[in-house]
Amino acid sequence: MEEETGMEQPIVQLKNLTKVIGKRKIIDNLSLDVTRGQVFGFLGPNGSGKTTTIRMMVGLISITSGEIFINGLSVKQNFEQAIRHVGAIVENPEMYKYLTGWQNLIHFARMIPGVTEHRVKEIVQMVGLEGRIHDKVKTYSLGMRQRLGVAQAMLHKPGLLILDEPTNGLDPAGIRELRDYLRRLAKEENITVFVSSHLLSEMELMCDQVAIIQNGRLIDIRNLEHGSKGDQAMRVLFEVNAEQPAHAALTARGKQAEMVAPGVVAVFAQREEIAEANEILVSSGVKVYGIRQQVKTLEDQFLEITGGEQRV
Repeated sequence: MEEETGMEQPIVQLKNLTKVIGKRKIIDNLSLDVTRGQVFGFLGPNGSGKTTTIRMMVGLISITSGEIFINGLSVKQNFEQAIRHVGAIVENPEMYKYLTGWQNLIHFARMIPGVTEHRVKEIVQMVGLEGRIHDKVKTYSLGMRQRLGVAQAMLHKPGLLILDEPTNGLDPAGIRELRDYLRRLAKEENITVFVSSHLLSEMELMCDQVAIIQNGRLIDIRNLEHGSKGDQAMRVLFEVNAEQPAHAALTARGKQAEMVAPGVVAVFAQREEIAEANEILVSSGVKVYGIRQQVKTLEDQFLEITGGEQRV
């Protein structure tokens, strides 16, 4: 068992994880830590190794070299103990469509020691299926089937929920429903959600942190802020009547500024400094028509990091 000193142990640790199939290295020395109680995104182009990594995490395929630890337990050495902490949906959740949602959950609950009918009712309420749980699964929308799949994966109160492309095939309303549910789950139940997806905009809204992989290698890990922080520096664009006098006025007062387009000056500033920069411009006789924060979307960052490879 891995010991962590000075901080809480990550719920997932990939250490030099490698997978070779034939002569091809699918996963190449991949290492990352996932902290508890967050929605962690796993993002990469098609063929980058996302599903292969998840399959190794849940024991569906073997590890060539390296280690995966879940709650400090090695998946290679102590698989049964490590996987007790995990709920997972890899690809589509499999359900008996001729049974009701309730009958499906009871069927799976009987396979897990200690899961009571009270727990099944609790999880049905948690995923918002109370009104349809006694209807046959064949009458469910794809979004409802996904929620039933999450309910099944949550029956044994796992600390880690692993979802491989859970938004595939969902309409915008279903995607939003699942996204909001997963964020609430992480916050209220202190469950870590490890999710892969090809939808960049959804990952940005859903996740606290995103790991970007390409060709089986970790390219970057990005923290995603939900809401702004007052002490965080940002790039702010000022729309002005004359960019050269605006630039001169700002740099004369020690502001970091650049002319980015006709009538536009960019200033790198913290929140409180935006008002100060505006005051400098106005007092210098520059007309300010607009002020806006320039934000790089996750898509911008992804394309920048991966060299513009757009297929994800």
